[in-house]
Amino acid sequence: MSRMAGLDDYGVPNLYNVNTQAYLDANSVDPSSAQLINLTHAVKLSDEDAILKKYVGTGVQVVSLIAENLLCHPFVVLRRQCQVHYNSKRTHIIPVTLIPVLCHLHQHQGITTLWKGLGSTLLIRGMSLGVEDLISKITPWPKEITWYSTVKQFLQHALLKCVSFALITPFYSASLVETVQSDIASEKPGILDVFREGFMRLLNWGGGPKGRMLPIWALVLPTVTLGIARYFFSLVVEGSTSRLMHVRYRRRHELTGALPRNLPNTSTLQEIEFNASLVALIASDIVFYPFETILHRLHLQGTRTIVDNLDTGRSVLPILTNYRGPVDCYDSCLKNEGVFGLYKGFGALILQYAAHIAVIRITKFVLTEITFLLHKPRRVTGNSSPPVIANMTTHGQTYLLP
Repeated sequence: MSRMAGLDDYGVPNLYNVNTQAYLDANSVDPSSAQLINLTHAVKLSDEDAILKKYVGTGVQVVSLIAENLLCHPFVVLRRQCQVHYNSKRTHIIPVTLIPVLCHLHQHQGITTLWKGLGSTLLIRGMSLGVEDLISKITPWPKEITWYSTVKQFLQHALLKCVSFALITPFYSASLVETVQSDIASEKPGILDVFREGFMRLLNWGGGPKGRMLPIWALVLPTVTLGIARYFFSLVVEGSTSRLMHVRYRRRHELTGALPRNLPNTSTLQEIEFNASLVALIASDIVFYPFETILHRLHLQGTRTIVDNLDTGRSVLPILTNYRGPVDCYDSCLKNEGVFGLYKGFGALILQYAAHIAVIRITKFVLTEITFLLHKPRRVTGNSSPPVIANMTTHGQTYLLP
């Protein structure tokens, strides 16, 4: 008897059809080992898919880092110029109002006008990382913490961050000036001018010769307070989002009845951590946007900076303020500009992350398609080593055997 009676009645597929038997005869394989060979091939393909997903995830992270530091810089310039413009008529809360302004800026100043201050911004970020690394090496303060860190390690890490923010403060002020000043009304700064201006602000500890400029010691406390609050807020959001994504991933697989033994795998873990960090970045920018507006106005006061008039995009104007501190700046903003005055330029932030997320999605789609085309299984005919891939047709479906 060639098959068991009643086997087809229960829909069990016939694994040993003519094509499969011809393949087994040609390669001298015992039919009883066909399922083991197929299972081994499936595991191999699963491992290859995990490796490819890991490569795709790494590529997406690299492109996201480039987009965050380079491609999104024009939106950072726009939002900072809106934040420091204390007497503007338009708040640019929504992105639509910024479109005609962008057209006028490019028409009068060229396409590179929104890339000003890029070099100094990158230098400040690199300097911040370098300062943290140096402090962690000469002190017992940890550079990073985890959920299992002790209270002492947590406090030492917080102290490291506070010292780093304090040391970067004068150079951050110089970088902010380069970012918001108008190209047509100011001289273009050199590559290392941010360090020269920063040291000048640092040497004039008690105040500068420019009248209304706040002394650097008056800027250290609000800068450190905002930086440390934003940092720990991001850690909490990132950790919470990561845990929620892990729970959602597990429940989704439990509902399908296919819960993996190692949960999650490397590629899935990489994707979860990346998405959690992006959510934390967006949330921190939204929550601390009003405080960032106040801090930027304090840093720019007394520097005699001329910025582009983003009400029209065709003219320039000087920044002339006389705030006594963060509280006075907050009260003055609410009194003269209303609550929306604290959110000036918020539309640029929306454009920034819309472009960022679009770049990530496009990159992920392109990399996934490329890896699929490069590693698509091929059908080979004839005897070869390793074994060829043969067709196995069962109930109208085609399977692959190694």
